[in-house]
Amino acid sequence: MKKKLLSLLLALSALLCGCAELLPAEPTVSGDGLTVQFIDVGQADCALLECDGEFMLIDGGNRDDSQLVVSFLEQQGVEELEAVVCTHAHEDHVGGLPAVLAVYPAKAVYAPTKTYSSNIFDKFVYYTDQQGLEITIPAPGDQFSLGQAEITVLGPVKSYAETNNTSIVLQVNYGETTFLFTGDMETEAENDMLDYWGNSFDWYSDVLKVGHHGSNTSTGYRFLNEVSPVYGVISVGKDNSYGHPHAEPMSRLQQAGVTILRTDELGAIQAVSDGKEVTFTWANQSAVPENAEAASQTFIGNKNSKKFHAPDCKNLPAEKNSVEFSAYQEAIDAGYSPCGSCLG
Repeated sequence: MKKKLLSLLLALSALLCGCAELLPAEPTVSGDGLTVQFIDVGQADCALLECDGEFMLIDGGNRDDSQLVVSFLEQQGVEELEAVVCTHAHEDHVGGLPAVLAVYPAKAVYAPTKTYSSNIFDKFVYYTDQQGLEITIPAPGDQFSLGQAEITVLGPVKSYAETNNTSIVLQVNYGETTFLFTGDMETEAENDMLDYWGNSFDWYSDVLKVGHHGSNTSTGYRFLNEVSPVYGVISVGKDNSYGHPHAEPMSRLQQAGVTILRTDELGAIQAVSDGKEVTFTWANQSAVPENAEAASQTFIGNKNSKKFHAPDCKNLPAEKNSVEFSAYQEAIDAGYSPCGSCLG
């Protein structure tokens, strides 16, 4: 299937050059690069990572995607998986993993729980057992490698009743580039994770796998400001019944100048990092990413309350009491705090 090359050099070189100030010095990478395939599994999630001939699968789509995912892995030449990660127990993430584990040997299997009340999760556990493996529940700060890529577990940092919030969050570093995978984690757990790691942690990511298929429950202002991604990839089904991606997170991403790549528009999406920059190709040649020209981000401060708001907040101050900030951090530095209603 032919794919169209995205050479988003508009502001990309400037943004990537700025990484030297945002990221600690990274070791030089000498391999063929890190490839991330965001497989088009409709209203579900599935990503295959390859670095130096080693493969890792993050989620497996729905049960009905099993054949598609297994066939895709075969086409990519996968013979063994270094790791299989089920970010959380919902079917649209675990559904295809039993079939994958029935076909491909794995060295490690990760999930946030070992038990969940669903038939498909039971099958996931069964095929993990059949390989003589035990599901590993990772802790924040755990690390493992995929070739020269380094993977760090960042969350969840607490126990949650809401299954989406139990999503395993992975930061993947390759050279000077960073990918962030958040599963379906929602704003509550995003903020808990930010608090847990504190100001010493650098969240900056070149590519963010946007949480929960672009639902308004995820990708809050605070989290998005910390991550400051250049690209946001949304795995979402065309004309899905949930209305994903929702208008609010799309607006937040656009205001932050994030280039948005959606599987419902572009089909399967491939990102390749050479350790210095990330380039994209995708399946649907007639489609283009959204917001390729970065937009400026604006926040409105209240001079009296010292709160600042998103421009679409219902609690905006009167014009005489308002002050405009061009960035979230600018408002923080000026002594303002985020509005609890619109910014969380």
